[in-house]
Amino acid sequence: MRLVTLTFAERCCTLAAVVSRQRTLAAEVSRQRISMSTPPSSFIEEVNTQYEGLHRAFEEQARQYESPPIREPDSIAALALALSLCAFALSLSLCVKLMITSPPAVLGHKDGTQRRLVYSRRFDEGAKGEMEAFLASKEKLAQTRGYLARSDLSEAERATLAIFERTFGCYIMESEAALALREKCTAIEGTLEDARNKMRLGAVLDGASVGVTPGAFVELSSVGLRSKMRVDGSEATRKACWEGLRSIGEFVTANGFVELVRARNAMARELGYEDFYDYKVTQAEGFGKGAPASRCPEVRQQRSGTRPLMEEARANLAAAKGEAALLAYNSAYMMAGSVTQKLDPYFPFERAVEQWGRSFAALGISYEGASMRLDLLDRKGDCSSLQAAATARHCKYSNGFCHWPQPAWVKADGSFQPTVTHFTSLADPSAVGSGHTALTTLMHEAGHAAHFANIKMPSPLFSQERAPTSVAYAELQSMFLDSLVGDAAWRFQYARDREGSPLPFALHEEDVRAKHPYEVFSLRAMLAVPYFEKALYELPDGELSAAAIQARSHGDCPEITRDSPPPSRRSPARYVLAEMAVHQTRAFFAARDGVIVDNPRVGPTLRDAYWRPGNSEPFLGLAANGAAAKAAVDLDMRVTLVDGDEVIADTTEEGDFLAACKKFEGHIRQRFPRAAAA
Repeated sequence: MRLVTLTFAERCCTLAAVVSRQRTLAAEVSRQRISMSTPPSSFIEEVNTQYEGLHRAFEEQARQYESPPIREPDSIAALALALSLCAFALSLSLCVKLMITSPPAVLGHKDGTQRRLVYSRRFDEGAKGEMEAFLASKEKLAQTRGYLARSDLSEAERATLAIFERTFGCYIMESEAALALREKCTAIEGTLEDARNKMRLGAVLDGASVGVTPGAFVELSSVGLRSKMRVDGSEATRKACWEGLRSIGEFVTANGFVELVRARNAMARELGYEDFYDYKVTQAEGFGKGAPASRCPEVRQQRSGTRPLMEEARANLAAAKGEAALLAYNSAYMMAGSVTQKLDPYFPFERAVEQWGRSFAALGISYEGASMRLDLLDRKGDCSSLQAAATARHCKYSNGFCHWPQPAWVKADGSFQPTVTHFTSLADPSAVGSGHTALTTLMHEAGHAAHFANIKMPSPLFSQERAPTSVAYAELQSMFLDSLVGDAAWRFQYARDREGSPLPFALHEEDVRAKHPYEVFSLRAMLAVPYFEKALYELPDGELSAAAIQARSHGDCPEITRDSPPPSRRSPARYVLAEMAVHQTRAFFAARDGVIVDNPRVGPTLRDAYWRPGNSEPFLGLAANGAAAKAAVDLDMRVTLVDGDEVIADTTEEGDFLAACKKFEGHIRQRFPRAAAA
């Protein structure tokens, strides 16, 4: 059954740079060379064992910072500027999706070879360098190709060697000049990262918010700022939060982003591209920026075909709520702020973990013996250095993320190695809407975790989130599962207040009527980013400046959202692909089964069609294949709920999942009595 019928295929392997460290490790790589007379199985086992060890060491080093170990090369600039996009966009619902995960950067050559950059933030030595040198080994790539030329390989050996070839090929860049420019970009990115880590994020509030001294600067995470802007009744407070989000974009353009754009363009031209945007879209999306629009009619139609809907929605919003509702800091609140407050009691934060577990178990989703560490509560602290992170329990990166210190794979002896997942978010249980946000984030990230836990292939390289894993493929899984939170069937089954009363249908209807007419804003905001990026990287070097970037953000994209999006390095075209696939996957289940929520056939179908093969097939190939209600909740996974180093509950200690949920619920009620009493 074909679930996705797009006219162009997303390329799954993106481009990567080789760090200079590989040169100094060349001798060591040579000593590790395996003779071609060695059986293929021995070579495969050697590569698998080496990669697994390097992967685990790298992730452990990343965990010391409580920060995502892999992000796009300008991770902090992208994060900051995407946050500003959220501040500008007419709907904030998209921003939750954009901020949950971050697509990787693309680097490579005009010849069409695709590679992806591994970029880890503050730890340039040790595990990071060793892993990058391993992945960028030309000798291992040559050995792999030598084995692939043999005629005596088993089917499993050939499939494993094929993923070796794709993976090693993703991390090699031939041009020395391009390498030097990539290293220059990396240096600028590191400096910008350090500067961003020391930036105090928050807003000067007017005192209308409970417990706030008028005129005081209140430190808030990006999540906190967005949440307040969505539900706070004070326009002054909403505007202050919007300005707080915008300050991130202004900060990064004044602290190295201009130089980064210039260096990226130079690198892209060295590789034969017109500019960095041409380079990026050619490798990530399969066609250059100058290609005919007919190559991507679906995306083109989403831009032109939704324009009348956007204009009508803006007119209706202004007519219903006044012209002020069109201001970026007012629109989300005007559309659904009061409804969000009414929904809040039916999504108590302390129940979010249980709601996720019950829902996934009823879908027949198993985690195949995995372990998951959940760190959900927001904390303040200094994360600007390893020393600060090591001594400050409260250090926490300013965004939620999910990563896998241990990838799942089937070993040579046939035994299965379950995955280990670490998940962190920035929940404030006392904030209005925190329960709904936490639940949606859980459903999303737990969707990623279920996907990676269910990959059963003969190498850990099939089940890691770096190249050649497709971002659209990964996001399809999580976006499909978090979409259930908005379904009437899901809400009537799981959304209940602290007394156990179900969410009234009239309230759900009010929510749908308040938000549905403006869903087009999310799509238009998603499309705004690539159009702005194109304009950004087309700026001549002589005209490139912080002021020019800010001016361009106000002048080039009004036709998309009528609000000015700032620069970003995200790749929303992949989210557009994933969003399209989500709707088609939902349509498939509705047609086959008539129901999605609590349908025990959903999990096994996702497992067999999407999850098992890992990155061995391209996104569209997997999507084309098609996509058990229990009294107890059995996820076949150990779950540990933590707050930093403090263990709140552990399914192993408590006996089962629901007992751990109960203990977590009690902890939240005791620590946040005001939220529990709300």
